Amino acid sequence: MIKSKSFFRNLIKSFKFSSGKERQNEDDLKKIAKREQKHFPFETLVAATKDFHPQHKLGEGGFGPVYRGTLDDGREIAVKKLSHSSNQGKREFENEAKLLARVQHRNVVNLLGYCAHGMEKLLVYEYVTNESLDKLLFKSNRKELNWKRRYDIIMGIARGLLYLHEDSHTCIIHRDIKASNILLDDKWVPKIADFGMARLFPEDRTHVSTRVAGTSGYMAPEYVMRGHLSVKADVFSFGVLVLELISGQRNSSFNSNVDAQNLLDWAYKLYKKGKGLEIMDPALALSAASEQVAMCIQIGLLCTQSDPQLRPDMRRVVVLLSKKPGSLEEPTRPGVPGSRHRRYRRPHGLSSTAGTSGGSDSRTSESTFNTSTASTSALASPLKSDPHGKRPMQS
Repeated sequence: MIKSKSFFRNLIKSFKFSSGKERQNEDDLKKIAKREQKHFPFETLVAATKDFHPQHKLGEGGFGPVYRGTLDDGREIAVKKLSHSSNQGKREFENEAKLLARVQHRNVVNLLGYCAHGMEKLLVYEYVTNESLDKLLFKSNRKELNWKRRYDIIMGIARGLLYLHEDSHTCIIHRDIKASNILLDDKWVPKIADFGMARLFPEDRTHVSTRVAGTSGYMAPEYVMRGHLSVKADVFSFGVLVLELISGQRNSSFNSNVDAQNLLDWAYKLYKKGKGLEIMDPALALSAASEQVAMCIQIGLLCTQSDPQLRPDMRRVVVLLSKKPGSLEEPTRPGVPGSRHRRYRRPHGLSSTAGTSGGSDSRTSESTFNTSTASTSALASPLKSDPHGKRPMQS
């Protein structure tokens, strides 16, 4: 491999920028380009992937296909290849290159290098042995995922998000935390992947308003309804993922024969009845530590509360997961995209991350909201599906 300071500059030139914001992105990339980055010759990646042979294809997203490869030194890699015809892919490719250039954490997928060869644009990652979490969690036989592994996965994702939100070079909001974007290595260590939709977050802002982009079943209601983006949107997605890991069920396709809108609603109703453990995946019967499972259910519900101000930040989540099971604040009703929350007014002295104790149902008001006829400016354009995945995008 050859180190090239000019690689990012050449990479940037291959994209066309039309707006002031895009030109600002270009300037940001040029700043990153001052650092040396690893450049993979195109011929090296062709050889590693057997000329991008279909048998080496791992999957495909809005950007284009991903291939598995092996370098001459024996290292296994995953090569993300930009589709020539994908405008969304160009944006995601550029965004991912920019954000991951300085990100290094055990629980975030490692970007090894880049390649620009004519029309070809590629990102090169470490290959993660067990692929994505969804391929293990949502299959009929998931005995490999015992409770200890699931708990370690929950903790690892929490630590990765804490790093992105608070400890990286600047705050990064992933915007698409879900089971298919969590990769598992040969030691079952989870790694957050796919930063194509992630956003750098201004240090002096608590939230921004932006176009909606994410995956159905994981997006926070305030983000879907108003385009209101903050770190609490990632916290909500994390909470959904926690409850999916415990139950073995997808929130987006929840079809249990119970009186509940979705997995979150079902978990909350059982929790209020003192029967929270009934959501636990039967496959965990022999390995689960019931007190620890109960604590994780409560944390998942705290993270998915309708009011984003009531959700804990990821630092508090990591602290809670690191402690022995104990008393936690009571969660209020989960948020559901298409519903509105009434801001809970706390008694004087309560912190913004603390919940309430008891009687929480009366503090949250929910009403049906039709996104197709909404007058709010965030939904002035109807949502449409991304043909490459389950990503509602605004036109």
